[in-house]
Amino acid sequence: MIDNYYLYKNINELDLHGCNRYEAIYKVDSFIKENIILKNHLVKIIHGKGNYILKEEIHKYLKNNKKVITYKLDLFNDGVTIVEI
Repeated sequence: MIDNYYLYKNINELDLHGCNRYEAIYKVDSFIKENIILKNHLVKIIHGKGNYILKEEIHKYLKNNKKVITYKLDLFNDGVTIVEI
């Protein structure tokens, strides 16, 4: 399912530009919980490129979250992570 995410037109997304790592983790946690309630199985997290600090923190959080099935970087933009929940 995550390999075919580009077929889905309406994927909920969270933009974390301007957030520090603590705000970002809080927002991602809330975002995942909301989307579980809404029964959305795919979401998009926009963390940007920069120095990859946010990407690393977000991926560390996603790896340890039992509600996350899998995640991977967008094929065309490494500032975006696609998450299957």
